[in-house]
Amino acid sequence: MSFMLNGGLVSLQAILDELKPSERKVAQFILAHPEDVVKLSVQKLAELSGVSEATIIRLARSLNMKGYQELKLRIAGDLNKQTSAVGSYQEIMMEGSVDSIMQAVSWNNIQSIQDTLSVLSSEEVMRAADALSRARKIDVYGVGASAVIADDIKQKLSRINLWCEAYSDFHAQLTSAVNLTEQDVAFGISYSGQTEDIIQSLTEAKQQGATIISLTKFGSSPVADLASIRLFTSSVEKSVRSGAMASRIAQLNVIDILFIAMVSRKQEDVILLLEKTRVAVSRTKRSSN
Repeated sequence: MSFMLNGGLVSLQAILDELKPSERKVAQFILAHPEDVVKLSVQKLAELSGVSEATIIRLARSLNMKGYQELKLRIAGDLNKQTSAVGSYQEIMMEGSVDSIMQAVSWNNIQSIQDTLSVLSSEEVMRAADALSRARKIDVYGVGASAVIADDIKQKLSRINLWCEAYSDFHAQLTSAVNLTEQDVAFGISYSGQTEDIIQSLTEAKQQGATIISLTKFGSSPVADLASIRLFTSSVEKSVRSGAMASRIAQLNVIDILFIAMVSRKQEDVILLLEKTRVAVSRTKRSSN
């Protein structure tokens, strides 16, 4: 099965506020005229947007794309989707009916997962799966809502007999990070990529030689910049009150993808471990008879 490249518009929207003025200028032009841009050469786009060709190439690379041609292909893929992913999150109206809340929250969660598929790299997922599978010990750092994601990772990896610890307390994170080695992995989770506790903990783990994996919103951030393996979720619009909920669902979906990628590499060994844990847990449940 072949998949059309997409995610150009989602990626541009996600990092728009972080771009340098010249790059932001051409990004805004692309977002305003996507149907025209897919037909333009880099020279013509530079002329129409009032920037240099080099600026357009830098913009594409800021999006983790090989160049302008890939950016155009991804924009074309976005335009071919039945529903545009950009600007389609729904505002949660607190005074609205329960039916409208159900629809809006569910739609935003679905949209967040779909947008994340546009910015999540399959190559980085496989690199993360390899690093986690080989690790002597795995530290997962997350505070606040991200601690929920950290606990989910620990629960999953413990089921396949990997040594994984989740830390939400900053002092506990640092205490563990300072004892990591080159055989270990530190996995930092921060939607904003700006959480100071996670930055300091990952910095310490990196100094000890551990492999650093990050899970943040798309784009450059202090947490992502510390990592050698970067996993991204889509950037939910700031105006959406349910942003924290939608981002959490997208993060959990990435962890599910990562876990299945790990399991698929070692099916015979892992299936036995999963079955053992399933049987053990099933003994604690009442029979339906």
